[in-house]
Amino acid sequence: MLKAAMSLLGSHGAVSASEALLAAAAFCLVFLLLQRLQQRPAVPEGLRRPPGPRGFPVLGNVLELRKDTHLALARLSRRYGDVMEVRIGSRPVLVLSGLDTIRQALVRQAEDFMGRPDLPSFRFVADGQSMAFSPDSGDVWKARKKMAQNALKSFSVAPSPTSSSTCLLEEHVSKEAEYLVTKFLQLMEDEKRFEPYQYLVVSVTNVICAMCFGRRYEHDDQELLSLVNSAQQFDDVAAIGNPADFIPLLQYLPSRSMKLFIDFNRYFLSFLQKIVKEHYETYDENNIRDITDSLIEQCLDKKVETKTAMQIPKEKIVNLVNDIFGAGFDTVTLALSWSLMYLVTYPDIQRKIQEELDQRIGRERRPRLSDRGSLPYTEAFILEMFRHSSFVPFTIPHSTTKDTVLNGCYIPKDTCVFINQWQVNHDEKLWKDPESFNPERFLSADGSRLNKEDGEKVLLFGLGKRRCIGETIARWQVFLFLATLLQQLEFSLCEGHKADLTPLYSLTLRHKRCEHFQARQRFAIKGGS
Repeated sequence: MLKAAMSLLGSHGAVSASEALLAAAAFCLVFLLLQRLQQRPAVPEGLRRPPGPRGFPVLGNVLELRKDTHLALARLSRRYGDVMEVRIGSRPVLVLSGLDTIRQALVRQAEDFMGRPDLPSFRFVADGQSMAFSPDSGDVWKARKKMAQNALKSFSVAPSPTSSSTCLLEEHVSKEAEYLVTKFLQLMEDEKRFEPYQYLVVSVTNVICAMCFGRRYEHDDQELLSLVNSAQQFDDVAAIGNPADFIPLLQYLPSRSMKLFIDFNRYFLSFLQKIVKEHYETYDENNIRDITDSLIEQCLDKKVETKTAMQIPKEKIVNLVNDIFGAGFDTVTLALSWSLMYLVTYPDIQRKIQEELDQRIGRERRPRLSDRGSLPYTEAFILEMFRHSSFVPFTIPHSTTKDTVLNGCYIPKDTCVFINQWQVNHDEKLWKDPESFNPERFLSADGSRLNKEDGEKVLLFGLGKRRCIGETIARWQVFLFLATLLQQLEFSLCEGHKADLTPLYSLTLRHKRCEHFQARQRFAIKGGS
């Protein structure tokens, strides 16, 4: 066990052999004492504790969860059931699998499971005031969520299928997608190949910047590039099951990844604070320009004394913008990046999407949000990409707000809860041959209609009261970007190269970068939007 502890500590940070030995010995001693002192609450009569693996006396199950945590917990759930308990260090963690069980917890018993655990890494996100990561789930949190939803709705209402108008989101995505078409073709002329992720992430971030701040950045803007290129540092530390969040001793050991995580959060918050300050200085109640202005408007409507209104709302707005902006660019970028990887892996699927686009939209105009209902195969592909990649394998951890019961198991208040979305998306009870990539699984027998009931079984954005507030606009962006790109371009890989779809585990599942993409122009849009 001492050897295992040393291995864990050594992987967490760069320390010498003697320091690791002393730390491991202290680690074992402290936790053995804590485990002896720790009293678990008694289980009420007629109920039981959730089953689960025993693990090591000090480390718990941390070693078996260190690699591909989503797969390890999915394997354990097949043995112990949809409600099980693992230990990370000495801390018990409830793990929920199975769609019915997760819906029961997050939807039917939503108030019981809507908390967030007070994890050390969460305290560095927006100075501990992030709506998404905050342990608070009371009236203040609900009010802030409502404000964010109102602001998002104001600038992203989809037009009806019969309307000739476009929404702001649609306009921004169309412009950025057209930029990508031009950029990819230019790269083909200059270098004959390209790596799409670095261009996708800036275009997607520009959409969020336009929505939140009313501005667009050039693709070589160093401030923006520094921000998006360091986002991986956030994912690595915020990954579910990070030992440093559960084993206090690890928080005091040198850790390069934690330092980068803290630096990123400080830089990101500073970046947002500067923009919010500019919005306050130029705010005009008769000209609400973007989401940040909308949030300022809502705060100022609360009739707070002028002297304090410019202080308290400013802090709240920065935190809300942090959540909207932070979630927006990463989720959509990963969805598009995974989509391109699947499209070059399965060229027949790419061809079917393009045939559908040709038949339903043609070559005279760009795709619009109102086209979604007439493009069932395109929508089915997006759902299958979400399901098969499951690039958000877990929700942000939940926590119980009171003692509760789930599937006959007693769950004490303040229990940390992991929701395994990857397991649901690959559950053989829900999906036929879940490891195969097959968009047709979401279509009716004749392929003319999307099966929405099956689509609702795919978990990516969570469920219940903590469901991602940006889900709708994320889905809209993925559709518009993909439809616009595939209408005009055909993607492939250089001869002799294959896409590697092996996921790399962190807060999200990323694929390895691929630098051998090619794009061929199918046709140029003759008309406008």
